[in-house]
Amino acid sequence: MTVWHKLRPYSMVAPAIIVFSVFFIYPIFYMIYLSMFDWNFVSPTKDFVGIQNFVDLLTEPEFRQVLTNTTMYTILTVTLSTGLSLLLALWLNRGSFFYGIVQGAIFSPHIISLVSISLLWSWLMDPEYGLLNWVIGLFGFEKLQWLSHPDTSLISLVIVAVWKGVGYNTLVFIAGLQSIPADIYEAASLDRSRPWTTFIKLTMPMLSPTIFFLVIINMIGSFQVFETIAIMTQGGPVNSTNTLVYYIYEYGFRFFKIGYASAAGVILLFIVGILTIIYFKLLSNRVHYR
Repeated sequence: MTVWHKLRPYSMVAPAIIVFSVFFIYPIFYMIYLSMFDWNFVSPTKDFVGIQNFVDLLTEPEFRQVLTNTTMYTILTVTLSTGLSLLLALWLNRGSFFYGIVQGAIFSPHIISLVSISLLWSWLMDPEYGLLNWVIGLFGFEKLQWLSHPDTSLISLVIVAVWKGVGYNTLVFIAGLQSIPADIYEAASLDRSRPWTTFIKLTMPMLSPTIFFLVIINMIGSFQVFETIAIMTQGGPVNSTNTLVYYIYEYGFRFFKIGYASAAGVILLFIVGILTIIYFKLLSNRVHYR
């Protein structure tokens, strides 16, 4: 075998490896490098500060609030989206034409630009002229300050995220339900198993890989939320909707504290990396059917 034949497979994957290295691997290491400096993005010199940026971050009350906001946003979004999607999948897991149309309608928000969705919901949640306040006003309730009050701003963003993501999750759940062998349900029917018992003892264990996949993927996506916050709230009011990615954007490209923002980016990388390791670790062990 000639040298060319030995190198040919590597030459085929080399373009992809080069692109991946330039646009993914190098930025990660450069971000870690910048996290140890104090730099304003303009000065030709960088002042080495070691781990001081991380110390400042972890002792900063604003950053702790950002982590709390991000965690609460993730928990609420993942829980509501997964639960609602499972209920919709159980209802829509039928082969009729009507249910196919409903599936398409539910999935449609997933393919719409998040910027367009954010602008749409900003109008819907307008405190004076929004459709949501008009509807609740018909029932005699007071208007809500959806995006301008700390008590409702974060949950408003959660509503937008759930509305956009529930369609994709529902279709994945439907695919998981349709992969369950029908003879298992036939055996349960012959044993006169109640519907609730069948769901708990059969459907849920058989769906456990799908549930786990969606939970991890949605958690990673929620930790990286940016567009809705940048368009709808800009992290306010009083820092109530500021999350980790928007916090990095603010300190990096508004305040020009590149080292500080890079340190926050390293923390985000660590969190997402832990979630990814958990996903692949459990995937390698496989989620067993009970």
